[in-house]
Amino acid sequence: MAAADTPSATLRHHDLCSRGIRLARKMRSDVSDLLDIYVERQGLDASISVAAVDGVPAAAAERWAEQTGTQRLLDNLAAYRAFRTLLAQMLEEQREQLGDADAELGPALAAVLLQVSAFAYHLEELLELESRGAPTEEGSEPPAPPRLSLFEQKLRGLGVLRELAQWAVRSVRDLRQLAKHGPGSGMALGLLESQ
Repeated sequence: MAAADTPSATLRHHDLCSRGIRLARKMRSDVSDLLDIYVERQGLDASISVAAVDGVPAAAAERWAEQTGTQRLLDNLAAYRAFRTLLAQMLEEQREQLGDADAELGPALAAVLLQVSAFAYHLEELLELESRGAPTEEGSEPPAPPRLSLFEQKLRGLGVLRELAQWAVRSVRDLRQLAKHGPGSGMALGLLESQ
């Protein structure tokens, strides 16, 4: 019996998926609250349309049903690593703009950044269990963003938070699909779903 097929591995897989779903739901709720704070503090209109932002991975997947469980985990991990970098940039920009004067936005951004980092680590654990180690982060850092005007920074931040909220929803969906199957089945997951 392969290690990925043992009852303890199956229980761990189910536990990691369940905890991941709870983490993603909590993150989605917190990002929603942060979006409200961000729009208010930045003086933006909540209905403003923001074009795709460079470096922000899109949660939409054209062939989602055809992806394997492992591919879904890898896509999620790449996205959350990018969000970790983008949120850290936003936090730094916010501190430069407002210093410690805003007692609500800075801590809320920092809390979501911490959740994103924890979720990325959680995804790495799931990939290890799938017998597919997480890819290294070397060279995966997006290039430093060009110097943007204050308004452009605000719009980029809004775009980052909106897309992060979408990723949290997608992550729940991905983890639900993965939880239906045992550990090590991530390679065949897409094939099973498309039949």
